[in-house]
Amino acid sequence: MADPKLKQKLDAKEFFYAPGVPDCTSTIITNKYGFDALYISGFWTTASRSGQADVGVATLSEFLDGIRAIASVAKAPLIADADTGFGGLLNVRRTVQSYESAGVTAIQLEDQVFPKKCGHTPYKEVVPLEEMLDRVKVAVDTRLSDDFLIIARTDARQGQGLGPALERANAFREAGADILFVEGPQSDAEMEQICRDVDGPNMVNMAFGGDTPIKSIEAIKALGFACAIFPALPSVQMMAAADQTYRVMRETGDPAQLTAPQYDFKAFCSEIGFDEVYEFEKKFGRYE
Repeated sequence: MADPKLKQKLDAKEFFYAPGVPDCTSTIITNKYGFDALYISGFWTTASRSGQADVGVATLSEFLDGIRAIASVAKAPLIADADTGFGGLLNVRRTVQSYESAGVTAIQLEDQVFPKKCGHTPYKEVVPLEEMLDRVKVAVDTRLSDDFLIIARTDARQGQGLGPALERANAFREAGADILFVEGPQSDAEMEQICRDVDGPNMVNMAFGGDTPIKSIEAIKALGFACAIFPALPSVQMMAAADQTYRVMRETGDPAQLTAPQYDFKAFCSEIGFDEVYEFEKKFGRYE
């Protein structure tokens, strides 16, 4: 079931943000820090599960496998990317049903054509506005709980300009979306205009290496956004550490030459449940 805390924050106009979690190990680490929410990205789900580009090749089943695994260990509400809903309106209905039953609190649907592309890559196309409005209306009609939030994203900024993107976002709000997401603003001025001209709670994507300027939480709040996602964290950090590790081991063969910090292995064993395993084995096994 959806966690009511995000809707409560939205209704109270309390800002929240969500770092990305590509897998269970990163999710377990976040549990120590009490984030308001966590974000499951389509880009990183596709990359981590199949090593492919985010161009609509991943299936609903692949997304759900990752979501269910993360939901089983997450302590914070989950915001999850659902691309275009994986097909027509019946597919959108099934996607909403599946995400809600899997433990997601907020589903993100976008107005790209199927198959879609990553929001910060070229040559994106969007469907006619009425088609996206139908996606939003189906999502709203399908959800079982009002605590399950509908995030409606438009990718029209790149191909049509900011004005049409703002018009779409306002139309999404009228169709029942809880959070509006204009993807890819390219300047501080555009971010300010989104918050000024879109009538409803707005979300911004801090995509490292993308089109949107990276801001601190305080700066994002000052602009007027209701919430923010940081999809690439910690993935880009982990990849940098992995790249350095593999390179140094290949070049030197000496682990002592590694400079990236190492997570405490014994602490992580405890965090993933080994202490409980040991207690079980003491109770039911032949161990002292």
